[in-house]
Amino acid sequence: MARRGEATTTGGATPAVVALTRAGVSFTPHHYDHDPAAESFGLEAAEELGVEPGRVFKTLVVDLAAGGGRGLGVTILPVDRQLDLKAAGAGFGVKRVALADPLVAERATGYVVGGISPLGRRTAAPSVLDDSALGHPSIFVSGGRRGFDLELAPTDLVTLLDARLAPISR
Repeated sequence: MARRGEATTTGGATPAVVALTRAGVSFTPHHYDHDPAAESFGLEAAEELGVEPGRVFKTLVVDLAAGGGRGLGVTILPVDRQLDLKAAGAGFGVKRVALADPLVAERATGYVVGGISPLGRRTAAPSVLDDSALGHPSIFVSGGRRGFDLELAPTDLVTLLDARLAPISR
């Protein structure tokens, strides 16, 4: 990992960087040239960063009401996997979840789709991290904009988000 609390080099710090810096967590920022025509933002990130897709994690906002809960939740899973809606529901303690409308996700997080970070969100929400994250010394999550990822220890992410760990992908 790089210096503790290193700010981005392409402008101001994102809310995700601010959250990590305030918490005193070590992380490494990674910038890459984002192609707006990319079919998968996450797979593009893995390729551009030169890391296996299983180490790059996407953030999906889910609606807990689909399974009897209330509000929104945040799931974090490898970019080369799909969210298992029933397994994610179990991770939140509800029957199942549904993907939130993209506009709702953007409003709730303060980020644009393709750049939603699990860190520094506009509103707090329960989080579930796919348990495969613990198989890596570090993982990559969105830094809050397309073309910007943050590398950090998965245990630090769990602690910062007070996240549950569960097998939520297939």
